[in-house]
Amino acid sequence: MPGANRYAEEGIFAIGLDRCEANHAPLTPILFLERTADVHPDALAVVHGDLRLDYRGLRERCRRLASALVRRGVRPGRTVAVMAPNVPALLEAHFGVPMAGAVLNALNTRLDPGTIAFILEHGEAEVLLTDTEFAPVVREALARSARKPLVVDIVDREGPGGERLGELDYETLLAEGDPSFAPRLPEDEWQAIALNYTSGTTGNPKGVVYHHRGAYLNAIGNVLVWSLPKAPVYLWTLPMFHCNGWCFPWTVTLQGGTHVCLRKVSSETIFRAFAEHGVTHLCGAPIVMGMIVNAPPEARRPFSQKVRMMTAAAAPPAAVLERMAALGIEVTHVYGLTEVYGPAVVCEPQPAWEALDPRARAERLARQGVRYPVLEELDVLDPATLRPVPRDGATLGEVMFRGNIVMRGYLKNPTATQEALVGGWFHSGDLAVVHPDGYLEIKDRSKDIIITGGENVSSIEVEGALYRHPDVLEAAVVAKPDEKWGESVCAFVTLKEGSRTTAEDLIAHCRNEIAHYKVPRTIVFGPLPKTSTGKIQKFLLRERAKTL
Repeated sequence: MPGANRYAEEGIFAIGLDRCEANHAPLTPILFLERTADVHPDALAVVHGDLRLDYRGLRERCRRLASALVRRGVRPGRTVAVMAPNVPALLEAHFGVPMAGAVLNALNTRLDPGTIAFILEHGEAEVLLTDTEFAPVVREALARSARKPLVVDIVDREGPGGERLGELDYETLLAEGDPSFAPRLPEDEWQAIALNYTSGTTGNPKGVVYHHRGAYLNAIGNVLVWSLPKAPVYLWTLPMFHCNGWCFPWTVTLQGGTHVCLRKVSSETIFRAFAEHGVTHLCGAPIVMGMIVNAPPEARRPFSQKVRMMTAAAAPPAAVLERMAALGIEVTHVYGLTEVYGPAVVCEPQPAWEALDPRARAERLARQGVRYPVLEELDVLDPATLRPVPRDGATLGEVMFRGNIVMRGYLKNPTATQEALVGGWFHSGDLAVVHPDGYLEIKDRSKDIIITGGENVSSIEVEGALYRHPDVLEAAVVAKPDEKWGESVCAFVTLKEGSRTTAEDLIAHCRNEIAHYKVPRTIVFGPLPKTSTGKIQKFLLRERAKTL
């Protein structure tokens, strides 16, 4: 019927069958904790050093945090930032902050003071919970920022100590709260639950806004694609600040699992957790797999349980998969972006792959795969026409997403939001092909983002740092394949005539300009290849970087 609301219901179901409190409630992962604490209050929820916390205690602490934030004046829709490694306080914030109706902004602990200052201002943080280990960086960030949030020090029992910057510590804040506080559930599941900053292609990061519905659904999606059982023992090797730990704070809690917090990730701490806590699941970038398979004999500990690991970024090489399997660890390869709540695509194995020879099987496992069950649509489209590319394994297109686990948009950036969501699809910027079986395989990144150790690095930001050196005439930054990090930052630099600046000089300069993980590991001097119009030909530099 022309002009009619396409969502309007007609016929016998249109009258008298309305939404009400009895039959409709907004989706929110807050209720995962409420259910698990009701059903399994004595189940082990958190392990951290000598700390053991059951689900009854975890819920009480999260409610105390929410209550204390409300008493301190935090209103619905306001931002609470957290600067911490994988410690219980950050896990509690994933429930306590949204229970207060507020929005969680988990900060990347590897960022430099200038970027942190930008995020605090841009996200309008009213409260900053910060681990004392990061006091030097946070102190400088606060000095640079016009934003003056309430600062609360997290003094972690497993931490190294450090300067206190706040007017109170985290445990004192919790003591102000009421353990019977009734969580402020969202009136609309579209309400923001988290704010995550991604490097994008420009120097200043973009704030990706998640809603309660998307967090709820992707947490369930993790259960489905991983066949995650009840009461898993989950090791926190993936930073919780990465896309809210790929939604696993909510996923593991939904399944009544044990969160084994890990402040420092190393071969020794991983194997110790396997042996002492019976870890069954973990997530991480390829560098974590490298820590496991390349662990020295003195770091290894025997364990008898089957372990499953989920990894993203570049597909694991066949040799690494074989070495992981020999240790009793099964690897699941996923793909996603901050804008889709972390993993949204999974390389779901097919039974027929078992009969393939190792090389052919490795080729299948190297593909990014198929959509999560909670993602409505995934395709590889021609970015100009938005038509699907042929499923021939050869025709390039752009990976695009559509559905409930696509971000609301970029905070305070309507132009970038409209560009990202044009045509009713989220445009990932990643170029891929689709094979005849429907599995997609990424071939290149159109945004020049370098992913090193699971961290996004903007080539433009690094180039800007290099250009701030007085002896640099031209600079171009690309990704260099790296066995340990997946990719590393490689810079091609033309110096001004007569300069005697060395690679070491430029590296030292960059370490003062940007976060250390963004600093080039390789610097090559010489003229840069250009088109007739003077544009640097980065594709040639990428090929050259592969040979270095």
